Amino acid sequence: MDGGLARQNDGAAAPRRGLGTNQSGMRDYNQRLVLSLLRRHGSLAKTEIARMTGLSAQTVSVIMRELEADALLVRGDPQRGKVGQPSIPMSLNPEGAFFLGLKIGRRSSEMALIDFRGAIRRMCQHSYAYPTPEDTIAFVTKDLATLEKTLDRRRWARVAGLGIAMPFELWSWADAAGAPPGAMDGWRHTDIRAALAERCPFPVYLQNDATAACGAELVFGHPPAQGDFIYFYVGAFVGGGIALGGRLFSGSTGNAGALGSMPVPDPAGTMRQLIDVASISVLEKTLVARGLDATGLWTSPDDWGELGEDLERWVDGAAHGLAHAILAATAVIDFQSAIIDGWLPLAVRAALVARTAHHLSQLDSEGLTLPAVREGTVGRHARALGGASLPLAERFLVGAQSAL
Repeated sequence: MDGGLARQNDGAAAPRRGLGTNQSGMRDYNQRLVLSLLRRHGSLAKTEIARMTGLSAQTVSVIMRELEADALLVRGDPQRGKVGQPSIPMSLNPEGAFFLGLKIGRRSSEMALIDFRGAIRRMCQHSYAYPTPEDTIAFVTKDLATLEKTLDRRRWARVAGLGIAMPFELWSWADAAGAPPGAMDGWRHTDIRAALAERCPFPVYLQNDATAACGAELVFGHPPAQGDFIYFYVGAFVGGGIALGGRLFSGSTGNAGALGSMPVPDPAGTMRQLIDVASISVLEKTLVARGLDATGLWTSPDDWGELGEDLERWVDGAAHGLAHAILAATAVIDFQSAIIDGWLPLAVRAALVARTAHHLSQLDSEGLTLPAVREGTVGRHARALGGASLPLAERFLVGAQSAL
């Protein structure tokens, strides 16, 4: 565990609640391994798990009994073969544990409740002109109170943690967010993880929002089999993450993959940061300057309506910047894939990916093997789900975020 996560989770020893008879903090490595395989494959019989892990059949049987006793696994229907006893596939029990993910963005916050299989059980959104710590704490406190009343006692007791996904040094984005001078300075002096941990009966974790979104692709999505990819999340401001060997890499400060700060040329050839050409806020400014209503960019992420040439120009400019960022990153690490997701309608995401692939193919890449450019598989809630993946990975999985 590197210094980045140690710093972020320092003091994160909020009261831990047992999840089942055997749960007391971290699970045994072999139990985590079994749970990770079931998350990846959906359901497996004990013989398949033994073959894939190299564990003895007896050891696997003991592990499966323990996990089933903890209500973390459920049995499927017996599968009869030609010879021998029928095998019984086991899968994750969706009711086995629940996780909360909080995304703190420049324009809105989201609070997601997911079950053990990663399905969203509840999603609450709060929009604003710019975020403040006081408003965020009030939003979370209110939603937690509602959630505790909504869930029955058993489910509430199985909420295993809250993960926060937010931009680090959020106060430095005040100008870009359009906040009045000094309006976001409260973030300089607020330890949001500690503030929320005081209000939660379970552990609270913190991660950069775009890095968390990359983690969501690893845990809940369908990442490349090779596991080495660069990831871009296109939100109000573009950001990114890096996955190496199927594990999230955040670096010593948690800011590895700070792709929004990468210098790229704009279509005119002027060097700018990627955030200045590939962020949705760039499109917003264009629409506002033309006297058009841009609120739908944030309130209607499934359908932005007819934006015509303004959208086409933004997609082309964003793709141009993304292509240069991908090329530069590939010269450092031999990524197999470049994944693009974001707060985008599916048609816009598809167009952005296709246009990025086109621009990348036109660049001088001599000496490099270009990665495949593909769409993300989690979608617009990747940051909130990435937050929820933090307690999930910390307590139940191997790989993914456990490399942090």
